[in-house]
Amino acid sequence: MARFIILAVVLAIAFTLYSLVDASMTDARRARGVPKPVWVVICVVLPVIGGILWLMVGKGDGREPAKQVAPDDDPRYGALSTEHVDQRIADLESQLRALDDEVFPGEGAGGGEGAADAAAEPEADAAADEGKDAPSETNKPDEDTER
Repeated sequence: MARFIILAVVLAIAFTLYSLVDASMTDARRARGVPKPVWVVICVVLPVIGGILWLMVGKGDGREPAKQVAPDDDPRYGALSTEHVDQRIADLESQLRALDDEVFPGEGAGGGEGAADAAAEPEADAAADEGKDAPSETNKPDEDTER
């Protein structure tokens, strides 16, 4: 019999501590009936009954209905006129054009990445062809040394 009393007291203390911590850590907007500090006092003064009351009555489910605001009542609804919207669109389009015209290092004036490579290839081919057809100046025999 003493074991059951000890077990009941331990469970009552555990439940009271749980409800006390839950009441103190829950957001104040979820407390129903009385303010949150009053619920904490109720849980301390009425150990088991206060916890049951807190869980059954005081702790709300947290689902508050969302306030629906009609577009007419929304202050942001009429804030922008068509002139402001048109001006904003024109600004964004000019920024996009500036980004499209931007040339990054390594790009040719033609635009894409391949344009710089394509422009460099004919020059390299022409230089290579010149080297095959005619001797370069470093490979020419020096006229002064022949005499």
